[in-house]
Amino acid sequence: MKKRIVIALGGNALGKTVSEQAVVVKGTVKVIADLIRDGHEVIISHGNGPQVGMIQKALSALHAQDPENYEICPLYVCAAMSQGYIGYDLQKALKNELVKSGISKRISTLLTQVEVDSKDPAFENPTKPIGAYVSEEEAKRLRQTRGFVFAEDAGRGIRRVVASPKPVNILEIDTIRSMLDQGEIVIACGGGGIPVVKNAEDEYEGIEAIIDKDFASAKLAELIHADYLIILTAVEKVAINYGKPDQQWLSRMSVKEAERYIEEGQFAPGSMLPKVEAAMQFAGSGQGRRALITLLEKAKEGIEGKTGTEIVCC
Repeated sequence: MKKRIVIALGGNALGKTVSEQAVVVKGTVKVIADLIRDGHEVIISHGNGPQVGMIQKALSALHAQDPENYEICPLYVCAAMSQGYIGYDLQKALKNELVKSGISKRISTLLTQVEVDSKDPAFENPTKPIGAYVSEEEAKRLRQTRGFVFAEDAGRGIRRVVASPKPVNILEIDTIRSMLDQGEIVIACGGGGIPVVKNAEDEYEGIEAIIDKDFASAKLAELIHADYLIILTAVEKVAINYGKPDQQWLSRMSVKEAERYIEEGQFAPGSMLPKVEAAMQFAGSGQGRRALITLLEKAKEGIEGKTGTEIVCC
């Protein structure tokens, strides 16, 4: 049966540099094209961790060299830039792949603003690492000159961290629905979306934050009434007791079971935990909605119930 599917691409589906990405996405879109050939309606979202860090680093270097002619670029503007060039590579590669099968589909990338709550507790405790590792000396300078917050990243070095608030709305959701109604393939909420808040004048404005792309994808799937949310990761299935002798791979997990596993500390923060939480959020948002966590190349098999970890409401 035809399903409406939101597929959330992770970093391994995009590559880490401009040239690498252009090559990697050619393989990525083959999986997406398979789902489209099977008659499914596919909406694509993606991460942007390496890309947004690269953009901001390059623009910051320009400012350092010539501050009179180059301004410091806000993180939310860098996020918009990353949506554009990642979307370009994806829609070009997917268009070319579909043409090989004789499928003519309009594919569009939509710059997407995602609203967050300015009072979200995440702003009091920035945790999302972005950009390159820096020395303690460089971190000290940027703390003083830019007000950046830095933290140790899993013992690998010091990186800037920013707030990661939860998405509450997608400003372009009506446009996305209209595009889907016209039969278009839509790439939206790239990098978790461009984070915006309402100010005192009830106007939207960008804010320094990174929205987790899995939570943004879950909100997108919820608002367009998708049947499936596929969250792609580096493992075929979710496991409990991961890396231990009694490790167990899970084929199916209810929201209640997932809640119990989270209480037990089964899923690593910053890794599997947000993916499971986003899957739970979508699966619990409406009747018959399901989420799947699996490898990119296993997405089709996962939809067919052959692999992956399926998260359901009950």
